[in-house]
Amino acid sequence: MGYRIVDPKTVEPTGDRPCELRRLSEPAQLSSVALNQFRAAPGEQIPLAYHYHEEQEEAFYVLSGTLSVETPETDITVSAGSLFVADSESPHRAYNPADAATDVTVLALGAPAVSGDAVPYEPANE
Repeated sequence: MGYRIVDPKTVEPTGDRPCELRRLSEPAQLSSVALNQFRAAPGEQIPLAYHYHEEQEEAFYVLSGTLSVETPETDITVSAGSLFVADSESPHRAYNPADAATDVTVLALGAPAVSGDAVPYEPANE
């Protein structure tokens, strides 16, 4: 058996994102899922680009604030306490609008924990 407690505040943010990203999988010793906490100020986006995953399913649980998600069909607003799910092969771009009143904090879960399956999505390619 194994149990762990991870305080996200003790995990150093990653420096290569347009918002604050704390990668929680490694400190939690998770191997089957990717677990991350994002905090995006107004005008910041969560992923690096509009994208989809070839294999990975992705879920965003909004801890505080309001998350906006752009999809090919519509823009979606996700309130605190709600969960947004993107199936594999489903393009999306999660962000905090520039006119938002507060930061948005999101717990993101991706499974399986694969690396390199994010594919940039260009809406004009439809």
